[in-house]
Amino acid sequence: MKNVPDRTDTTTVNSPDKICGPNCSEAGPSTRKSPKSSLLSGFLISAFSVFDTHNESKVIHKKNQETCSGNHHGWTATVKRVMNSGSMRRIQECVLGYKTNVSNSVSDIWLLGVCYKISLEDPSQEPVHISGYAAFSEDFSSRILMTYRKGFVSIGDSKYTSDVNWGCMLRSSQMLVAQALLVHRLGRPWRKPLQPPFDRDYIEILNMFVDSEDSIFSIHNLLKAGESYALAPGSWVGPYAMCRTWETLARSKIEKNEPEDKLFPMAVYIVSGDEDGERGGAPVLCIEDASRICSEFARNQADWSPLLLLVPLVLGLDKVNPRYLPLLAATFTFPQSLGILGGRPGASTYLVGVQDDKVFYLNPHEVQQTVNISKDNLEADTSSYHCNVIRQIPLESIDPSLAIGFYCRDKDDFDDFCSRASELAAESNGAPLFTITQARHSPKSSNTSKSHEADSFDAADGDDAEGSAQDDWQLL
Repeated sequence: MKNVPDRTDTTTVNSPDKICGPNCSEAGPSTRKSPKSSLLSGFLISAFSVFDTHNESKVIHKKNQETCSGNHHGWTATVKRVMNSGSMRRIQECVLGYKTNVSNSVSDIWLLGVCYKISLEDPSQEPVHISGYAAFSEDFSSRILMTYRKGFVSIGDSKYTSDVNWGCMLRSSQMLVAQALLVHRLGRPWRKPLQPPFDRDYIEILNMFVDSEDSIFSIHNLLKAGESYALAPGSWVGPYAMCRTWETLARSKIEKNEPEDKLFPMAVYIVSGDEDGERGGAPVLCIEDASRICSEFARNQADWSPLLLLVPLVLGLDKVNPRYLPLLAATFTFPQSLGILGGRPGASTYLVGVQDDKVFYLNPHEVQQTVNISKDNLEADTSSYHCNVIRQIPLESIDPSLAIGFYCRDKDDFDDFCSRASELAAESNGAPLFTITQARHSPKSSNTSKSHEADSFDAADGDDAEGSAQDDWQLL
């Protein structure tokens, strides 16, 4: 098997999906600017759905009634063409503040375990297709965005006061962990309020990621925790080393005699292959290991604790093997989903949702001035930590080196995750993303999924154009 080097960005990425124009920006307010904007959003995005639902319109002028009554379907098609035209799309992008080309598809959108119905075949049901995209946009813009920053205090003994061109993987991982903290402290249904004062928990979470040694999850402390994994200012890092760095940071908290410390309120479990991933192979989630890690985190005062699961994977050589694409898309449907650290080769992003064969992502490659969010300032300007520009890329184009994240609040949530993961593995035709086992040294077969004594990834057809599944797995 060949080694695949860790890859992150080498230059600031100017995404082809970026919205252009003087009134459009990548990082902006997290939600709609006003109720009028919300109404405009719902109208622009799904006006044609209204025409599809109602066979007769009472708002058409009398002078148009005779013409339209006999040609309703033609009028509907015309509206659809106008709404999907390039000029109308540009108007939507600049007026509403987010990219709306995804409205061309009426397929469901899955965003971090939440499904948004864009269209319904049965008009008698609730018309969620009218507000589905607006609700998705509000959810998307409520996720915390971490980007390149400049102007912070130098990192350690280095002269680096910015992470431009090298810190995108660190920023992507910060976004994933920030999402875990949002779910843990505020719940998945939480949305960023339109105006301050904000929730104290929300402000405290942002304070944890301020670019300073005083903030537990800052880029400064991540680099310090990842020194043994070759993390250093100015260097590039891959998903596996990034996951191990977060594990090290969590373990350092356990070793401190501060039981009242709630800054890192969850255990971290890296799902890897046999022998700690040194030999590659299919990652195995061991239930006994998860139980032990939770108990250690709780200092043996409880049998279980909230758990952050990170699954680093290498699913191909230059691109993801197509057999894994449906499985990756399915992970966004898990209620425990925290998304994926991934992106295009050489440019890490945070993948948060899927629709058809495309994934939505938050882009860390914008350079912003560092800001100091005090945990007591509920009126703070947090606009630079959110993005209302919705971007998507083909799922097949993402880098095969990635990491999937999941958050389990308690034992019941963990059991539900294991059940879903086992079902997904059973449907993978012998090539699951990872498997579930009760004990580390038990046979490879899971108590709920089908597999073989040998690594299930080796069970590929010999004449597969992509090569054997074993070839897809690299040393992590």
